[in-house]
Amino acid sequence: MGRPRQFDERQAVAAACQAFWAKGYEATSTQDLCEATGLGRSSIYNTFTSKDHLFRRALGHYIDTMTARQIAILEEEGGSGLERIRALFAMLLEGELENRRLGRAIGCFTVNTLTEPVAETDPEVARLLAKDLERRLDAFRAVIARGQRDGSVRSSRDPAGLAWYLTSVIAGMRIASQAGADRSALEQIMAAGVDSLAH
Repeated sequence: MGRPRQFDERQAVAAACQAFWAKGYEATSTQDLCEATGLGRSSIYNTFTSKDHLFRRALGHYIDTMTARQIAILEEEGGSGLERIRALFAMLLEGELENRRLGRAIGCFTVNTLTEPVAETDPEVARLLAKDLERRLDAFRAVIARGQRDGSVRSSRDPAGLAWYLTSVIAGMRIASQAGADRSALEQIMAAGVDSLAH
């Protein structure tokens, strides 16, 4: 009978998530994963079988935690639709600035992954990314429609198109942050994106 594992698998996945998030799939080595998780190579491969499998677990962990947190803000009771959108943008902006303060201008794990070959070569990664995007677009469509009903979103454009617009603004804000944009510039990007819905 094998010995029981002496580590928390969930913590190992969370630690691997940070490593992949910072460097991407291609640039993250097995040694990087050992250092991030505190595990030896044999423990990593015995538990997760491959770098590919651990990456999928790490990406799933990121999606389950980060996307759920973002959607919770958009679905929160109270406040207008536009206020919910503004609150989400504010949270994302503070997250970017906090990463910068810690020396980790690493953007969004899912957006970063979309630019890597693994997004096209691994069907399970592609499925995770597509499902996550659809969840976020659904949440944006719902909160925009809510804003149109309560009058805070004055744009009469289709909520589906506006959901894509907000998703693009967020991606652009993250890239600007990685490129070194300061708080003032990021706040202006956020304000332009949100305020455009109110006119």
